[in-house]
Amino acid sequence: MKLPPRLWIWLGVGLVILVAITAVLQAVNNLLWQMSYLLPGWLVGPTALLVFGGSALVLGRLAWPWLVDLRRGRQSGSGAPGGLPPPPGNRQEAALQNLKAIDQLLARIRDDVQREALQQERARVAAELQRGDVVLVVFGTGSAGKTSLIRALLQEVVGQVGAAMGSTQKCTSYRLRLRDLQRCLRLVDTPGILEAGPEGQNREQLARQQAAQADLLLLVVDGDLRAAEYAVFEALASLGKRLILVLNKCDLRGEDEERRLLGLLQRRTAGRIASDDVVAASAAPQSVPMPGGRPLQPQAEIEALLRRIAQVLHSDGEELIADNILLQSRRLSDAGRHLLGEQRQSDAEAIVDRYVWISAGVLAVTPLPVVDLLGTAAVNAQMVVEIARVYGVSLSKVTAQELAVSVGRTLASLGVIKGGLSLIGAALSLNLPALLLSKAVQAVGAGWLTRIAGRSFITYFQQDQDWGDGGVQEVVQRQYDLNRRDSALRQFLNAALSRVVEPLQSQEKERQLPPQRPQR
Repeated sequence: MKLPPRLWIWLGVGLVILVAITAVLQAVNNLLWQMSYLLPGWLVGPTALLVFGGSALVLGRLAWPWLVDLRRGRQSGSGAPGGLPPPPGNRQEAALQNLKAIDQLLARIRDDVQREALQQERARVAAELQRGDVVLVVFGTGSAGKTSLIRALLQEVVGQVGAAMGSTQKCTSYRLRLRDLQRCLRLVDTPGILEAGPEGQNREQLARQQAAQADLLLLVVDGDLRAAEYAVFEALASLGKRLILVLNKCDLRGEDEERRLLGLLQRRTAGRIASDDVVAASAAPQSVPMPGGRPLQPQAEIEALLRRIAQVLHSDGEELIADNILLQSRRLSDAGRHLLGEQRQSDAEAIVDRYVWISAGVLAVTPLPVVDLLGTAAVNAQMVVEIARVYGVSLSKVTAQELAVSVGRTLASLGVIKGGLSLIGAALSLNLPALLLSKAVQAVGAGWLTRIAGRSFITYFQQDQDWGDGGVQEVVQRQYDLNRRDSALRQFLNAALSRVVEPLQSQEKERQLPPQRPQR
């Protein structure tokens, strides 16, 4: 009979424990036997108790920190891996966690105006967590019948109907109670889209902002989607919101034409929205003339639309609200990270600029051979440490030096040193005598190489300490190409003339002046 491997393991562990216990007992027995020869009989027991008790206390003192760490590890492991906060149970909890993370981002943003704007938006999103209405934003061209549709839904006049394009200047909200729905429905009438002129573009931007805050979107059209309307549909569908496409003014066409248009819209929007979310409606049917009497005004035909809205809200209303809140909180978090990224880049570029002129000044005072130029000026480990600190990374001096050396070797292997010095020399040779040219080229070239290296390090830390798929060579080459462009190189040389070249010329003139006779 073959025993399983697990049983063999347990037998081995048991044997090891038995051997260890036997060895301990043997050692105790030997100790007592030795003590009985050295001490009187009445002193053996107390002495043995002191020895064993003291040993137990020492072992307990040594093992206590390990036991405490083990217990903490178990407690943190019972919540979430790595001591992280537990995962959210629903979308609202996830949005709340995002808002707490946004607070930490806001504390690091120095720009008062931008921080205040984000704080206001954060307060609005936090209020959305407690609101009770489902927000439905009506979107469409000025002539598609948005306001007429809202009037029909509310069964009362809520604005100018049939007015010229551009009449809806701002967003207007209305509340509607649907049967068997716990929450109220808040309808938002937005300015028309695709209007000409700067004012029309501003109103469309306002409408898009409202769409980004909606739980449910209604896009109203009066026919097939034209190219501009289809672009708007694609933009709305990409927001990640539930979208219902309403084919309005169906009273102006026959049933066959209505079915054809519905089928065409369903095919054009397939893969973006469900076919059931393409609905026909007639918000304001044309009046029918009556001989000898007042014209007959037919009732609005919006039953299919109301039915579809109710179905969506009953089945997915809570999910739509939660998805919208979570989406808004994520966008706010992205905006905060974007601002923090811009602030970090500005701080890192200021560090690079400081080391650019430090490197240039060092080489202006003590010129070195070209082979030593890169190691002393263009690549500086302390600059790497300071840039890393801006991005919240703590680097040791050794790690920073390794990064600096890797970029330095890349600069050398790509021929950036020779190419850079040639560019700088050609640009400076027109204004400098030969005596100053070599020293000025070395100093300005050192600063320019430091600039390329520093910008490469910024890219590295912006990408979470990753050079990317192309490696360090691609990053360095891209920075070299960017900094040798005419505009960038001209701007750098103008600064270098005032910071490096002119001081060198002044020093040279002072050396050439004859010594003055001391006055008596």
